[in-house]
Amino acid sequence: MIEPDTIRLLRECDAGVRMGTSSIEDVLQYVKDKNFRQCLADCKNKHLQLQVEIQELLNDCQDTGKEPGLMAQGMSWIKTNMKLAMNESDATIADLMTDGCNMGVKSLHKYLNQYKAADEKSKDITKRLINLEETLVLDIRGYL
Repeated sequence: MIEPDTIRLLRECDAGVRMGTSSIEDVLQYVKDKNFRQCLADCKNKHLQLQVEIQELLNDCQDTGKEPGLMAQGMSWIKTNMKLAMNESDATIADLMTDGCNMGVKSLHKYLNQYKAADEKSKDITKRLINLEETLVLDIRGYL
């Protein structure tokens, strides 16, 4: 029998990876520096690869996953568009992405602690997603 914690953790990862992908898509068109744009595009592709893995595990559990919360998506969209309307710069985008990654890392660590009975595959994917977010923050610091 599959532990409920495994499904719950995978759902949170699914929502997180979708939120990350969506956030990158929202800002990519505004990025001016080609290296920064490539960094974000690479990160988006890694998110999509993880999403495939998450979806496969969810399918094995006969679960459809989880969309990001409407409130979180809406607030992210509003914040992104307001900040970019005031200052459409790479520094603004780096700031937005850093905030989003930090929130994602915090949430994912919380879920790892909350769903201790999840299987090791699910925990590994969660840790890889955390690492992806932390790496992006480090990679874009030069644009802040």
